[in-house]
Amino acid sequence: QVKLVESGGGLAQSGDSLRLSCATSGFTFTNYGFAWFRQAPGKEREFVAAISLRGTTTAYADAVKDRFTISRDGAWNTVYLQMSSLKPKDTAVYYCAAKIGVTNAYTLKNERPHYDFWGQGTQVTVAS
Repeated sequence: QVKLVESGGGLAQSGDSLRLSCATSGFTFTNYGFAWFRQAPGKEREFVAAISLRGTTTAYADAVKDRFTISRDGAWNTVYLQMSSLKPKDTAVYYCAAKIGVTNAYTLKNERPHYDFWGQGTQVTVAS
């Protein structure tokens, strides 16, 4: 059974840091690239960050560049999103998604393809 389970969300203050985790199971982790998305109330889902299947390339939305870092750990089959200098505009539900055969993370940022698997999301709220 395929699972992507996000965790690590919660309430933070402006300027704080949080680390989100996406724990995966039921498929071959090393064959997939991953992306983080977020959706705020009343807004469309937006791309946040992506990482290739070997972790050699990463890509970020302009709104989070230099503040967020995506990474992956093959020993734990887990993808992370380290968020620093949080702002109220970062408040959203954050989702993890997987797509097979992604060798360049910029294809996920620029082409916005179909994803094979999605997690259920984790809420991040940043107070001012």
